[in-house]
Amino acid sequence: MVPPEGEPVSKLRDRIRMTDEDAWDFIASRKAMQTATLNRDGSPHLTTNWFAIVGRQILFETYTKSQKIVNLRRDARIALLWEDGELYGELRGVSMNGAVTLIDDFERVADLAQHVVRRNYPETPESEVGEAARGLARKRTGVVVRPEKIFSWDHRKLT
Repeated sequence: MVPPEGEPVSKLRDRIRMTDEDAWDFIASRKAMQTATLNRDGSPHLTTNWFAIVGRQILFETYTKSQKIVNLRRDARIALLWEDGELYGELRGVSMNGAVTLIDDFERVADLAQHVVRRNYPETPESEVGEAARGLARKRTGVVVRPEKIFSWDHRKLT
């Protein structure tokens, strides 16, 4: 499928936009997200992370010395992307712009990491989640993303 010819872009955007609930359901259905921060020179630094959702916030942890943490300490803006589809008519995704809170306290990072462990390591028995999270928290910084703007699209709505 190709985009409909002659349809104004604004109408097309309206047709393919997901509802808020559908967008959050889509995010929850994805295992990984693309994470973009800004390098010192303004260029994007793009990586992939596993994450968890708590309320309407995105949580993840990453190495404290990683480039994304260096970038976020300088500029707390972040962009996240979840996507799916191979053909034009299958493309769907959610892009989120937000601001972050960085968590450096080990116990707080371990608490945050429990959400990541439960979501991404479902085979971990509940009795072992705390210890697994503490292992993830070592040498890491927790990141809490507060969404400011969400964009979504689902080209399957065009059929």
